[in-house]
Amino acid sequence: MIISKTPLRISFFGGGTDYIPYYTTHGGAVLGTTINKYVYISVNELSDFFDHKIRIGYSQTELVKTPDEIKHPSVRECLKYKNINKNLDIHVFSDLPAKTGLGSSSSFTVGFLNSLLAMDGKKISKQSLAKEACHVEQNLIKELVGSQDQYHAAFGGFNIIEFNKDSVNVRPFVISKEKLDFVQMHMLVFYTGLTRYANEILDEQIIKTQSRSNDDILKEMHQMVYQVEEIASSLSKEEFVEAFGKLLDEGWKLKKLLSSKISNQFIDEQYKKAKEAGAYGGKICGAGGGGFLILFAPVDKHDSIRKNLNLLLEVEVSFETEGSSIIYMRD
Repeated sequence: MIISKTPLRISFFGGGTDYIPYYTTHGGAVLGTTINKYVYISVNELSDFFDHKIRIGYSQTELVKTPDEIKHPSVRECLKYKNINKNLDIHVFSDLPAKTGLGSSSSFTVGFLNSLLAMDGKKISKQSLAKEACHVEQNLIKELVGSQDQYHAAFGGFNIIEFNKDSVNVRPFVISKEKLDFVQMHMLVFYTGLTRYANEILDEQIIKTQSRSNDDILKEMHQMVYQVEEIASSLSKEEFVEAFGKLLDEGWKLKKLLSSKISNQFIDEQYKKAKEAGAYGGKICGAGGGGFLILFAPVDKHDSIRKNLNLLLEVEVSFETEGSSIIYMRD
């Protein structure tokens, strides 16, 4: 039996510049972090006593005889891609719901590939693991996904990820531990209660990106990544966290211009209430349309924000650094 543990992520700046139609022409960059919420996947060889050859347990249960029969797109395509012909029992567990903007689909693909490699006695670099996950999702499943989530999930940590036509570079965001802890202390995360399929949100954005009508917005969002990097060392921790939150506010306004589906009346109302209660700024994670709202605010304003956002569920998270890992292995 193999059990993998793969983190979810929060993307702060540059989201949208990690889509192939944009970065193959202009290059792209994102700044984000993985968090201590995970997707766990167990993979065990199944005996010959059953009629089915593959059992998959997630929000549904699938009992099939061949990979081609599998409905779960990532499981199906990963097994076919890796040419796995064993009888398998596969189970999926997650700390937070799927379809909420924290990159769970890519975390699953990264973790499942990691598990299949471990089952075969193999280990590849984090770079290769992320690249293979991108291939599965973008080329085999043909999902409308960017390229940041797979690298966040594979590498872990608080990183700048840079995208070019022929390469992806992951490097740590250089910031003192004291300042990083201060950033985490000032962050609030709320669940809106709204789930959505990213493809339904992204179709308009991708069309506009392909037609280059989003170029000016994306270039400004791209530069924000380096703007944050520049001020990380020059400002005090108090000044930095305020500047970080206010830049997020600017980035959220830009992000909403990419597509009419990124926000809605409910999200806008909750965000306004948070700002009125003292938040510097924030954003909806992922493609938008629902999921998790992250905010940065002075600590003494947190209770007022919680009171104003009493319709939302607060979730405590912290930053993590490990990335996808194998946490259990038994012959």
